[in-house]
Amino acid sequence: MFDKLQNSPHYRQVYGFVTSESKLLASIALISGLVLAFLRIADEMVEGEMEAFDNSILMLFRDPANVDQVIGPNWLHEMVRDITALGSFAVLGLIVVAVCSYLLLARMRREALLVVISVMGGTILSTVLKMTYDRPRPDLTAMSQQFTASFPSGHAMLSAVTFLTLGALLARLAPTRPLQVFAIGAAVVLTLLVGLSRLFMGVHYPSDILAGWCLGAAWALLCFIVATLLQRRGEIRPDGVS
Repeated sequence: MFDKLQNSPHYRQVYGFVTSESKLLASIALISGLVLAFLRIADEMVEGEMEAFDNSILMLFRDPANVDQVIGPNWLHEMVRDITALGSFAVLGLIVVAVCSYLLLARMRREALLVVISVMGGTILSTVLKMTYDRPRPDLTAMSQQFTASFPSGHAMLSAVTFLTLGALLARLAPTRPLQVFAIGAAVVLTLLVGLSRLFMGVHYPSDILAGWCLGAAWALLCFIVATLLQRRGEIRPDGVS
């Protein structure tokens, strides 16, 4: 009898609704946790409580005999510069233009608009926070010139916003579970690599990177929730529908 109940359309509808609502609530809770983590890092940074942690991690990538010398051979330094470029405004901008062009050609205008709003909103938020905290960069010889404040890391935050938003969008459109996992996994790996490259180059403190990851992931997850709600209303395509 229970098996018969499980196979009924009404049961599947109710079960699907409860599962969907549970995922939505879990996402909201995760966003709250990430925002609180950012605020905690920011508060400790302002009070100077992150200084020992930041400096100890930064020194892992420096020659103890000469702190201005980054560890590793020249080919590694060049590879790190290539990786960090993935989080630059220019490269992320090109990626967004390419993705949005594809979505527009595929007549997925709302999805394209969602990507633009997500990335532009994250960019504005990052800029405002940098101006608000106005933290100086690490007092080290860096592998590249920097022109903005240090906290939070713009590369870490914007790569999280862009890659995680695109990963979530691709996951929602992917027809199979393995493709969904690959889309999210690739987005996470790219985000982590960009953030770590900034730390290696000595252009950010570890707390800058962590704060950027937290806020960028929170913003991307918020956009994911918006996409889910729009999907329920039928304004963007359901999972796997072409």
